This record gives sequence, structure tokens and C-alpha cells, in this order.
Amino acid sequence: MIKPHGSDELNPLYIDDDEQRAALVKEAEKLPSLLLNSAAAANAVMLAGGYFNPLTGYMNLADAMSVAENMRTTDGLFFPVPVVNMTDETGIELGDRIALRDPNVEGNPVLAIMNVAGLESVTDEQIDFMAEKIFRTLDENHPGVSTFKGLGRTMVSGPIDVLNFSYFKDEFPDTFRTAVQIREEIAANGWEKVVAFQT
Repeated sequence: MIKPHGSDELNPLYIDDDEQRAALVKEAEKLPSLLLNSAAAANAVMLAGGYFNPLTGYMNLADAMSVAENMRTTDGLFFPVPVVNMTDETGIELGDRIALRDPNVEGNPVLAIMNVAGLESVTDEQIDFMAEKIFRTLDENHPGVSTFKGLGRTMVSGPIDVLNFSYFKDEFPDTFRTAVQIREEIAANGWEKVVAFQT
């Protein structure tokens, strides 16, 4: 089987060890928190499952702009779309360790813990640049454009440890698989060619 994108081994960000995960859940109770938007929460789940290998968290502004323009991070890694966490919340500081809360589950439980490595203001011009490159339009009747332009004007970047898969396992029990599980299934079935698609 071919290697995962960008590395020799998959790097899913979900904390699989029960003891370590329980310790992080307990730690999260004392951390400042950020309520994610749905897009950032979905990105966390994708990072958790290893789908966004070899990323270790959310991109910074330079990488997001580079990916939008060239489909490559600043260090040359091919990536089709920016993986970002944008917000309008204040009170976060560079170097903070914060709990990221899930907007899609009742009670907003902690989805992940993040080390804030970057905290950057994003201008309207930069938002428009990325949106136009990603969606090939700035027409806000396009749902992707309107959603992207409403994510916020502060980009919060840095590595994350993910504590759960949000609602995905419960709502899609028959189809949800991590990248590790998908590769195991491909190997178990002896498949030599598979087709991947994005919806």
C-alpha cells in the first residue's frame, strides 16, 4: 500500500490512550476555552481521524494563504484547501493552552486541547483572496463563500490533541471510519486500487 500523504506513517490527532485522554479531559476543565464554529470543529474531527495527515493542527495565516493560492504550505507540502480555526472571540493570548469546545453537541463539551502557536488578524482582503481562490467566486449566494467569510477575523493556529469525534460516530455508526481503519480495511480486503472522493 502507498504511504500516507506527507509522511511514512499516519498521524491521527485523536488521543487513543484512555488514561492519557482522561487526564486531558480533566486538565481541560481548568483551561480557558474557545467555542469553535462548525467549520473548525469539522476540521478537528478530520485531524483526529488522520484524514489531514501530516498536519498537527490548524494552519497559520501564511500557510493558509499559500495553500489557497498554490495548494502548498510554505514548506512545500501539497494541500488542497486551508485547514483553519478562525474566530471573533477575544481573550486568547499567544502561548495559551486552551480547550476547544464543540458547537455541534449539546452542552458544548471539550473536543480538543490546543497550544496557541499563532494568533493573527485576518483582513477582509485576505479573506476575499482565500475565498476566491478556494471557491472561484466571491458571490455570497455560494454557501461556501458566505460561510467562509463569516468565520471570523482572527486566525488561531497551533497543534491540537483531539479527545473525541464529536457527533460523527453516533450519527454515522455504519460509515464513519478513521484513516487508520480505512487503510486496515483496504489491506484486509486485498484491494490494490481504490477510488477516493470528496463530498
